Amino acid sequence: MADSNYENLDSIIRGCIQKEEKAQEELYKKYFGYALSVALLYINNRNDAIETVNDSFIKIFKEIKRFDLSRSFKAWLRRIVINTSLDRIRKSNKWMALDQAEAVSLEDSSPNVLSRLQAQEIELLFNYLPHILKTVFCLYEIEGYSHKEIAKRLKIAKSSSRVYLTRAKKLLRELYVQNNNIIAP
Repeated sequence: MADSNYENLDSIIRGCIQKEEKAQEELYKKYFGYALSVALLYINNRNDAIETVNDSFIKIFKEIKRFDLSRSFKAWLRRIVINTSLDRIRKSNKWMALDQAEAVSLEDSSPNVLSRLQAQEIELLFNYLPHILKTVFCLYEIEGYSHKEIAKRLKIAKSSSRVYLTRAKKLLRELYVQNNNIIAP
């Protein structure tokens, strides 16, 4: 941003409100990497995640006049990227039906291994999770959504959200043990 007229984020946002292309470019460059990292939590394919980020920035530029400068831009951006990711997932119809009888046998009784994982290890193991499990895990454990909110957003049953979270934790634990030869206490 050395050769621009925008000294800080507020001036970039004001430029975006005025639909200045240079300001939009500055904002895009400044937050593309962050937005992509958020999208990749929900979208497995990198090209689809980049498209999701681009769609998110289109929404941002369209709605930026509604952004409250006293709030965190990064949090607002994150929310938009997550919503855009979930929209993309719903449109692609990637959800699998859940057999309720199967849900009974998936109680999570040993969170010890998962609770010891580092963020980077979880991120690497995410690549092995089925898409729905990864999405529910991220929404619940990272974003702090309740099972009721997840069910509403993903158009699944609240009990399905719980089961998907349990499955994600169980699979992450198994993958961790398998890849690190560590036996859970």
